[in-house]
Amino acid sequence: MATNRRNPLSLRDSLARHTTQSLFASAALVFGTMLAFATPAASEDPTVADVGRGVYERYCSGCHGVTGKGDGPRALTLKRQPPDLTTIAERNGGVFPETEVAMIIDGREPFPGHDAPDMAVWGERFRSIAASPTEEEASIRGNEMLLVAYLRSIQQK
Repeated sequence: MATNRRNPLSLRDSLARHTTQSLFASAALVFGTMLAFATPAASEDPTVADVGRGVYERYCSGCHGVTGKGDGPRALTLKRQPPDLTTIAERNGGVFPETEVAMIIDGREPFPGHDAPDMAVWGERFRSIAASPTEEEASIRGNEMLLVAYLRSIQQK
């Protein structure tokens, strides 16, 4: 009587081929999913100004307002009305003075209200949030750069 036995070698080869194909298919699916979620589209990449907006909202919007017009919730309690930050370039002949703005933010450039209790010297504040003395300058310049980029982005055209 003839039995219908398969060759164990061909069964093992078939199983190995199927397993290998499944592994490759699974790996391709996992890798494709990783690429889809790990690499955002270029239009979704945050700009320096986008990141600076968060710094602005945390440290500046209380006085200067969410839109930078000088109408924040604390503005009415101040002796001097905070300036409209959307017109910095307009007040400077159409040029946004990045260096001067950075110096005002960190306290290197005297500005009415800057050294008064009405406006914090942000260089000192950013220094105080640094994790260590070696990170102080990086904290100051990094936050300053983010704020300057954001302020440049909100200038009225």
